[in-house]
Amino acid sequence: MTDDISPAAAADAAKGRTSILVLDDEPIVCKRLRPFFQKAGYEVEAFTNPAEALERVTQRRFDVVITDLKMEGLDGLAFLGKVKALYPDTGVIVITGFATMETARESFRKGVFDFVAKPFKLAEILDGVRRIEKEKGLGTAK
Repeated sequence: MTDDISPAAAADAAKGRTSILVLDDEPIVCKRLRPFFQKAGYEVEAFTNPAEALERVTQRRFDVVITDLKMEGLDGLAFLGKVKALYPDTGVIVITGFATMETARESFRKGVFDFVAKPFKLAEILDGVRRIEKEKGLGTAK
């Protein structure tokens, strides 16, 4: 993945592009993921507050949700459960700094598509999103 995607290519990709919701209570994660995926042609909304993200998913469906696991208030597993209850076909990627076999197992039991430990490379998350797109027949991102 490079950062040299032209605005025109991104605009072309915007037509029918895959939508992504990012939820992480660490602002730096949202600040890295949002522009990275936008430059790659994705439609991205990012939230640091789980309650605001939950409100947003009740308003519209996202193709992909990327969520942190450990957060104040609503944790990532509870958020995952609510997203899957509303939209069973939404692909969810869990990112966490507290990766254990138990949290991974619980995440997959609840329907997560991928489980990525922090720190991660942006390419790892992009790979997960592209696998979701391929499996669900989505996307025009570059």
